[in-house]
Amino acid sequence: MSHSHSHSHGHDHSHHVSAKNIKAAFFLNLGFTVLEIIGGFYVNSVSILSDALHDMGDSLSLGLSWYLHNKSKQGADAKFTFGYSRFSLLGALINSVILMVGSCFVIYEAVNRFIHPEPADAQGMLYFAILGIAVNGYAAYRLMGGTSMNERVVSWHLIEDVLGWVAVFIVSIVMMFTDAPWLDPVLSLGITLFILYNVIGRLKETLIILLQGSPADIDAEEIKNEILQIPNVTGMHHVNIWSLEGEHHVYTAHIKTRGIDTFAEVIAIKRSVKDILKKHPFTYYTIEIEMEDEACEFQPHLHDND
Repeated sequence: MSHSHSHSHGHDHSHHVSAKNIKAAFFLNLGFTVLEIIGGFYVNSVSILSDALHDMGDSLSLGLSWYLHNKSKQGADAKFTFGYSRFSLLGALINSVILMVGSCFVIYEAVNRFIHPEPADAQGMLYFAILGIAVNGYAAYRLMGGTSMNERVVSWHLIEDVLGWVAVFIVSIVMMFTDAPWLDPVLSLGITLFILYNVIGRLKETLIILLQGSPADIDAEEIKNEILQIPNVTGMHHVNIWSLEGEHHVYTAHIKTRGIDTFAEVIAIKRSVKDILKKHPFTYYTIEIEMEDEACEFQPHLHDND
């Protein structure tokens, strides 16, 4: 882990704290996940295994976000001219795949338990649940006050984990007093379907960004209408909007103009366009201004409107 923060100021301190918190939560979670997997088999409970899966997914995303948090701080270079922030998408993708495979395994196990009920050690489940609430609660508490987007997302995951353990806690108590071995696989299915639902949602978002879809928080029509209001602008085309990793967006466009004689007027139009773009979360924008007698070099696309 490179310590590049020695020569920079203020804001980097919070980045460092964030990385440290994420790192601590990662090791806590990872150690606990290993314990859970062993324990899940030991007390013969699928709901603990599905919680272990949930925690493993969180450990992975913690580890990846910690690693990529540092990696993405690396500036742009000749190989990756936009810098490394897109690497986090790769992390999210790998994580989603692992969780989906794990979920299928747990669902298979749970359904199997329905058909052939096996008693689970309710007391063992109870002890695990208490431990689970404590460990994840502590990790969530450490990240709750986090400033970075990363920390906030991660603390939500940990809170979900705590709730999963609360459910195991309740079920184990019920199982101690009634003979209901089916409660364990039912809970397991509930947790796993919840994980799958979330993973598929996240996967969809990740893929849209990876395939350079337009970011959801940008209204392209609105921006276009504002730009067309600028004096001397007659139309625009080759408008491309995409996102680096969901937070930093990129905008490029060709602006068609009329009645421009001086370079100062070109600069004025550029300034106006950039003022409009500054109101939106774009990190990069590239604007090409075309005079009226200038033919656009590109072959017109489908979405041209001039």
